Amino acid sequence: MIEHNFYLLLQKMNQEYFMRLALEAAKKGDWPYGAVIVKDDEVIEVAYNTVLRDSDPSAHAEINVIRSLTAKLKNPCLEGYTIYTTCEPCPMCATACVWTGISEINYGVSIQDLVSIHESQIYISCEEVIAKSFRNIKVTKGVLKDECLALFHQP
Repeated sequence: MIEHNFYLLLQKMNQEYFMRLALEAAKKGDWPYGAVIVKDDEVIEVAYNTVLRDSDPSAHAEINVIRSLTAKLKNPCLEGYTIYTTCEPCPMCATACVWTGISEINYGVSIQDLVSIHESQIYISCEEVIAKSFRNIKVTKGVLKDECLALFHQP
């Protein structure tokens, strides 16, 4: 039992560490969205939202981190990888996670949270997208939620 509790504590610490990296990345982007891809507890790639900078409506943090990593790997498959993102992946980003085969999604703020503070969103959860797909992706929500939400209240 003690080993199991230690493992859970270590897992939570790792989740918070990786989410803090996503939070730092988000501060560099056009909007407060950052993403980190991890494999075997090692940071593999980090990105942020560049929609305005690139004049590309698809340049969300999750899409940017996936594009960057799959280009480096020269492989569209990300099975065994985990993505940490400050906000729940929108339907486009969730679908990209499905197509790449990402094994796990960890996010801070939900789409519902963003709608409640009047941030424009397509009100479909990433879990709804995954449920209608052919993948079984583990989703962990609310990782450092308050810190992620605070990004939307900064000047």
